[in-house]
Amino acid sequence: MGYKTVVEDGIDVLVCGAGLGGTGAAFEARYWGKDKKIVVAEKANIDRSGAVAQGLYAINCYMGTRFGENNPEDHVRYARIDLMGMVREDLLFDMARHVDSTVHQFEEWGLPLMRNPKTGAYQREGRWQIMIHGESYKPIVAEAAKKSADKVFNRVCVTHLLMDESKDNRVAGAVGFNVRTGDYHVFKSKTVVVAAGGASNIFKPRSVGEGAGRVWYAPWSSGSAYGLLIGAGAKMTQMENRIVLARFKDGYGPVGAYFLHLKTYTQNGLGEEYESKWFPDLEKMVGKRYLDVEASHRTHRPIPTCLRNHAFINEVNAGRGPIHMVTMEAFQDPHLEEIGWHNFLGMTVGQAVLWAATDVNPKYENPELTTSEPYVMGSHATGCGAWCSGPEDVSPDDYFWGYNRMTTVEGLFGAGDAVGGTPHAFSSGSFTEGRLAAKAACKYIDDGKAEGIRISDTQINQRKEEIYKPMEHYKIYRNEITAGSVNPNYINPRQGLDRLQKLMDEYCGGVTVNYMTNEKLLHMGLKKLKLLEEDLDKLAAENIHELLRAWELKHRHLTSEAVMHHTLFRKETRWPGYYYRGDAMQVDDENWHVLTVSHRDPETGEYTMEKAPCYHLVEDEPKAEAA
Repeated sequence: MGYKTVVEDGIDVLVCGAGLGGTGAAFEARYWGKDKKIVVAEKANIDRSGAVAQGLYAINCYMGTRFGENNPEDHVRYARIDLMGMVREDLLFDMARHVDSTVHQFEEWGLPLMRNPKTGAYQREGRWQIMIHGESYKPIVAEAAKKSADKVFNRVCVTHLLMDESKDNRVAGAVGFNVRTGDYHVFKSKTVVVAAGGASNIFKPRSVGEGAGRVWYAPWSSGSAYGLLIGAGAKMTQMENRIVLARFKDGYGPVGAYFLHLKTYTQNGLGEEYESKWFPDLEKMVGKRYLDVEASHRTHRPIPTCLRNHAFINEVNAGRGPIHMVTMEAFQDPHLEEIGWHNFLGMTVGQAVLWAATDVNPKYENPELTTSEPYVMGSHATGCGAWCSGPEDVSPDDYFWGYNRMTTVEGLFGAGDAVGGTPHAFSSGSFTEGRLAAKAACKYIDDGKAEGIRISDTQINQRKEEIYKPMEHYKIYRNEITAGSVNPNYINPRQGLDRLQKLMDEYCGGVTVNYMTNEKLLHMGLKKLKLLEEDLDKLAAENIHELLRAWELKHRHLTSEAVMHHTLFRKETRWPGYYYRGDAMQVDDENWHVLTVSHRDPETGEYTMEKAPCYHLVEDEPKAEAA
């Protein structure tokens, strides 16, 4: 372990992860902390990191209050119905009331937003989406964060949070390593904002072989938002609320832009409309409250995403697949055809390449859709993440403990995928949550709550030994390889990931079992996860790149364990189309109209599960408006 140790001391606000949430935190921390030391640690490079790295063709969360389009309360109602009632309305409202100012800042910084030439308002793609020229979205936003931070450490993978040794349950910084040089980095900080990514690749993906990296959510998002928080003992919420996407087959190109902007629609393999035929039985399963088709037509309230998935999945299972997106009509219009291609060339170029490579021209052939493997995240149409305090002026007592977006660990804040219960934040909402978390972190420091933090050299050295253990393990046993990469003394990160994905797929409701699980399968899955955890102690890394893969795998494992425990705890099928509890197929509002909260003991690894009340702070749509 001859790697240099780099110590960065005296940090006020440490931001872990520099996607949209992290850049928002760095930017806002400077505003409220003019004299504070702000440091960012990012696994990749801040200019092209996070889920928006490749570009984005729409900002999916914008109220348009200045144009009289929507209010924050409208967005809370929308997210609430889409998540079948299970959201943190205080956090959603707080994000929604600030998100417009974020978007206006993006425009000031040079992000090209399309405008409606007749009204002067931003060009709408849907009720919440506005169109942008977004290939350079992330570099533009990153520039503001770089100007705000004292230092940005690119290529540093944060593996653990440091804990204060003078006071229980208080954060003290973080440690990690440089993925290029191998140097050990120690960040001593008064507060930490975790804005890392959610989890792709914990379930076996549909794409295999050379296409294994072709997934919908960013393949480099390894659940660090959850691994860091769970490892530090923070409580988590709604980790069972994984998301399954309907996407263009094999390239995972988004469909929302086509539905909303090009006005396309779907058909089964027989050329029929299929969704409505599944709704009567589905209404019996989830209740009229969540699937009122008549009300949806009357008020333009969208049918929950998961329920549309349910119709898709069942139609294919009935033998009437594949499901097609009808593009041939829209693409006859040259302007719409151009928009259709631009949507991918500026955002998901792999889908355009795949169509070209497989001789699919959406002008003359309706492309196939599929449902993806599940992903675990907190900023898209799903709400996994930490159990965080809300804002003082909105949150009920159960949801407030002093500082907005602070987890149950003192001084530890979340943003973006790291915050539970705030779906439909997307990129602009994640940046906004970073701003809110950083503002609260600065107040936490100004209130004197971060005084007297102590970190021993023993803790720092123990973490260093733990981080580099896979490389040491490889050095000791590398001469005992029996064939190829087979070794009786260790597993490598790729072998461990294959095992995790197969386990989650088969026991926790992945694609090969049509998203189905039950209590018996989940108990078996938890047992197998414990066995895998023992073997992960014998991970071997041949070089720094494999060391990165080893720690990504460990974070994915911690995330998977939380998902499994939450799925077992919630004894109902709350989100049909995302997953099914075969032994509890009905939505059970009497017992489960609650949020789920977990705590993993950092010392023993034992889980404690509890219910938390799900308060509805925003009234339903006024009857006059609905009519």
